[in-house]
Amino acid sequence: MITIIAAAAENNALGKDNDLVWHLPDDFKRFKQLTTGHFIIMGRKTFESFPKPLPNRTHVVITRQTDYNPDGCIVVNSMEKALELAKDDPQPFIIGGGEIYKLGLPYCNKIELTRVHASFDADTFFPEIEEGKWTLIQSTHHPKDDKHKYDFTYLTYSRK
Repeated sequence: MITIIAAAAENNALGKDNDLVWHLPDDFKRFKQLTTGHFIIMGRKTFESFPKPLPNRTHVVITRQTDYNPDGCIVVNSMEKALELAKDDPQPFIIGGGEIYKLGLPYCNKIELTRVHASFDADTFFPEIEEGKWTLIQSTHHPKDDKHKYDFTYLTYSRK
């Protein structure tokens, strides 16, 4: 099962200037819990937004740059090559950014989406989820609180 995992605003905003536009600690915890022990597939810009590689995950970075070779990562030039590398993982995760989500959407069976209940000025967006192709199988609301400036909902979709 190939899973896309993302946090996107009501207007599908993902981020701006290669950074998130919100801080949701509980969403970070959930991301860590779900992805630990798995392959995580991402674009170069997403990888470069991390201070260092994330622990206990196999990083696969998709880039067109032929001389890109960061420590602790496998570098490929296509989604197909990334998925081939991750074929023995029962649940590899596609973790972004916007272009990588678009490339990965046709291959994935599941979407773990944190819908942030606000709209943001952004330069990177999550693709539209086509209702006819996906079924919402779980929804868990998280109200804003002293650690979370925005309400958000964990949404799990399964391909029809």
